[in-house]
Amino acid sequence: MSRKFFGTDGIRGRANVKITPELALRVGQAAGMVFHRGEHRHRVVIGKDTRLSGYMIENALTAGFLSVGMDVLLLGPMPTPAIAMLSRSMRADLGVMISASHNPFEDNGIKLFGPDGYKLSDEIEAEIERLIDPSATIRLSGARDIGRARRLEGVHARYIEFAKRTLPRALDLDGMRIVVDCANGAGYRVAPEALWELGAEVIAIGAEPDGFNINRDVGSTAPHALQQKVREMRADIGIALDGDADRVMIIDEKGHMVDGDQLMAVIAESWHQDGRLAKPGIVATIMSNLGLERHLAGLGLSLARTAVGDRYVLEHMREHGFNVGGEQSGHIILSDYSTTGDGLIAALQVLAVVRRENRPVSEICHRFEALPQILKNVKTRGGQPLQDQAVNRAIDLLREQLGAAGRLVIRPSGTEPVIRVMAEGDDRDLVEKVVDDVIDVISRAA
Repeated sequence: MSRKFFGTDGIRGRANVKITPELALRVGQAAGMVFHRGEHRHRVVIGKDTRLSGYMIENALTAGFLSVGMDVLLLGPMPTPAIAMLSRSMRADLGVMISASHNPFEDNGIKLFGPDGYKLSDEIEAEIERLIDPSATIRLSGARDIGRARRLEGVHARYIEFAKRTLPRALDLDGMRIVVDCANGAGYRVAPEALWELGAEVIAIGAEPDGFNINRDVGSTAPHALQQKVREMRADIGIALDGDADRVMIIDEKGHMVDGDQLMAVIAESWHQDGRLAKPGIVATIMSNLGLERHLAGLGLSLARTAVGDRYVLEHMREHGFNVGGEQSGHIILSDYSTTGDGLIAALQVLAVVRRENRPVSEICHRFEALPQILKNVKTRGGQPLQDQAVNRAIDLLREQLGAAGRLVIRPSGTEPVIRVMAEGDDRDLVEKVVDDVIDVISRAA
């Protein structure tokens, strides 16, 4: 069965165009039926980010769940990892996050978590897809069995305490000046409060959501405002979250950006020294820099690579027993604490290393020299050039030019009609030439 609704991170699209009240209602009914297991009173927790459309989708989902006999606990704006955590700790049968992550406010999405706090398997998503279809029969509850909904207060404090407990007991952030950019998104309350409660002087930006400004010129995908603020305030560190706070970027005291590859190196090396790595290595995607792989190898650690997407990283971690993984984009998964990427917890782990080693962030977070890496897109205009044998022969010859010390990754985008071409190696001029030549080959065949 083809996936009509679910992508690699739930259901996502333009609000009131793809993500309509009708679809949200049907998702609530379908997911409610699939997770209605046993005779106990079933419950679902629902969180959201700060998009205007979240109100509409929240109410439609609620109606759907109630109509199939599930009670609904409404948590309001909360980070995606908080919803995953609360699904477990509150013994919910299902967790829902209404968010389109780093997308603009016009988009929205629906992410589902099972009672274990993990994103759903392909098989369960396929069953929900089948029931979303209008031709499927929804088994509505009788009048006495309709669910109840209520809004919970104080759940922010539960997540803040959970995040703080991931730090060593005696560690605090006294004397640190931290600028945190909440992207006008789901972390706008919990991130500044958690850092302040740990003793830091906190300057918050991107913490005044109005329904329209999520991710607009702020957050991990637009770090310029944070870089400027860190320099202006002479802060020790800047922390940039995205719209649903499941990814993070760090800005050092000089205003330079630190990506997810460097953060994984910091955490992996620290945990390795403390004997906390479950396996001698970490998991990342095919997009992580070769410099990270070489650095880890020098420590005796491996780097397992997966397809792009944090769900694939997590699947590999669970299957093979790793407890550190992530993406260059800032999704950092620390499975000792969380079942998904968690921007705040990843930032706290980096801060723990900064405090312990008592050195500037610019030194702590520069573990390796990144190799020149070039990424460009080429439009396909509906063609499938990667299935052409002549194209693949030409690409193989270009890959040989990079040699064993370089990498060439070519993959169709999952969200746009483009093919992404990425190459890296020690020679920037050669890397750029190979990328341009690949694009030329694909363009002529598209």
